Amino acid sequence: MKEQDKNKINRRHFLKMMGVGAAAGTTLLYGCHSDKKQSSKSSAQLPVPTDKMTYRINPSTGDRVSLLGYGCMRWPTMPSPDGKGEIIDQEQVNRLVDYAIAHGVNFFDTSPVYVQGLSEKATGIALKRHPRNKYFISTKLSNFQNYSRENSIAMYQQSFKDLQTDYIDYYLLHAVGGGGISALKERYFDNGLLDFLLNERKAGRIRNLGFSFHGEVEVYDYLLASDIKWDFVLIQLNYVDWKHASGFNVNADYLYGELVKKGIRALVMEPLLGGRLTKLSDSLVARLKERRPEASVASWAFRFSGSPENVLSVLSGMTYMEHLQDNIRTYSPLEPLTDEEKDFLEETAQILLKYPTIPCTDCKYCMPCPYGIDIPTIFMHYNKCVNEGNVPKSQQDPIYREARTAFLVGYDRTVPRLRQASHCIGCEICKPHCPQSIEIPQELHRIDAFVEQLKQNTL
Repeated sequence: MKEQDKNKINRRHFLKMMGVGAAAGTTLLYGCHSDKKQSSKSSAQLPVPTDKMTYRINPSTGDRVSLLGYGCMRWPTMPSPDGKGEIIDQEQVNRLVDYAIAHGVNFFDTSPVYVQGLSEKATGIALKRHPRNKYFISTKLSNFQNYSRENSIAMYQQSFKDLQTDYIDYYLLHAVGGGGISALKERYFDNGLLDFLLNERKAGRIRNLGFSFHGEVEVYDYLLASDIKWDFVLIQLNYVDWKHASGFNVNADYLYGELVKKGIRALVMEPLLGGRLTKLSDSLVARLKERRPEASVASWAFRFSGSPENVLSVLSGMTYMEHLQDNIRTYSPLEPLTDEEKDFLEETAQILLKYPTIPCTDCKYCMPCPYGIDIPTIFMHYNKCVNEGNVPKSQQDPIYREARTAFLVGYDRTVPRLRQASHCIGCEICKPHCPQSIEIPQELHRIDAFVEQLKQNTL
C-alpha cells in the first residue's frame, strides 16, 4: 500500500469506523471491528468436532480436563423486567453450557463477583441439568471488601448453594498479589482462613486448592515457597504478556516457569488479553491471515496459550456461540505452535505494543462505579480507535475532520452521556481492584480532556 493511501479515509472506511450498533452489555463497539468479523468465513463454515477435544491430566487428582475451559464471567445478559438494569439470560446460558459439554468442554470457572454477583447461580442452574461427573466446577473466594473469617466462610458456603453442589473441584484464593504480602496475610493467613480451606480439602469438599495471581511478584514467590501443597495456579498468559506484561503484572514466562519447577499445573486466564488480541489493526489481522488464511485471529492466541504442556486448561469468557464454536475447533485437537510460529507471534506482540493503548482487559473488576461511569467500555472504545489509527492527532492532518467526527459519534453511541469519562471525580475507589494496575482516574481524565478538545476544534 502506498504511503499516501494509508493516510486516507474513504467513505467505506469512515462508515466502518462509525459502526451501526452494539449489543447491550458487550464490547462490540462503534468504530471498531467485532470478533465475529475477524473470524474467517472458511473457519466459520468448518464443522465443530464433538470427539476431538484435547485433554490434560491433573496429577493431583487424575482429572482429565478439557484444554478449553469455560470462563463464566461474561454470560449473556438482557434487560431486567423492571428496566433498571440487566439480568443473566438463563436460556442462552443453558444453551451455551449444553453445547460446550456436548463438544467436550468439561471445565467451568466462575466467582461470587462475576456478572454483578449473578454468575455462580446461573452457572449452577445450567450445570445441574447434567450428570455431576461430566464436568468440573471452579470458583473462588472473592473476599475483596471484607477480610473477616465470618464473612469469608459465609461466601464460601454460599458458593455451594448457588452452584447446587456438595463439592467444588477447583477452589481458588482470588486475585492475590495486589497490596503485597501484608494484604495476602490479612486476607487468608491471619484470620485462619487458609487453614480452614486446607481442612475443607482434607474433608473432600474441595478437590483441588489453588490461587489466581495478579500483582507483585514477591507474593507469588512467597506462596510457591511456602510448605502448602498447591494443586494448581491461575495465571495470565498470552503472547503479549509472555514477555511484555504491563503495570505491576509479571511476565508469564516467569510465572509459568516457576510452576514447571514446582510440578504445579497452570490454569490460564486472559488468553485474548481481554479481547485485545482479536481487536487488532487491519495490518496485524492481514499479517496473521497471510500465514493461516482459514484460521481466525483468536485461534493464534489460543494456540499460544494452550501449547505449553504444563497448562491444564485455558479459560475463555465466551458470550457468543460463534466464539465457543471457534475455540472448540482450535482445541479439537490442539495443533501446538512451532518454534517459528512462536517467534512470529513475538514479533506480532512487539508491533502491537507500539500502539499507545490502555491495558484494559474488560474484566470489570472496577465496576460498578459509584458515579455510574462505564469504565471498561470507555477504555475499549478508545483502544479500538487507537489500534485502527482512527484517533485524530492534529488539525493539520488531512483526515482530521472525518476521524474527529467518527471518534465523537462513536463515543456517544457506545457510552451513554451519563456514563462517560466526564463524570469521574477521581475518588479512586476503582484503582485497587484493577488487576492491570491501570491509573483509572488519570486515564479517564485524559480521555475526557481529549474528547473536550475534539469538541472545541470544530474547524
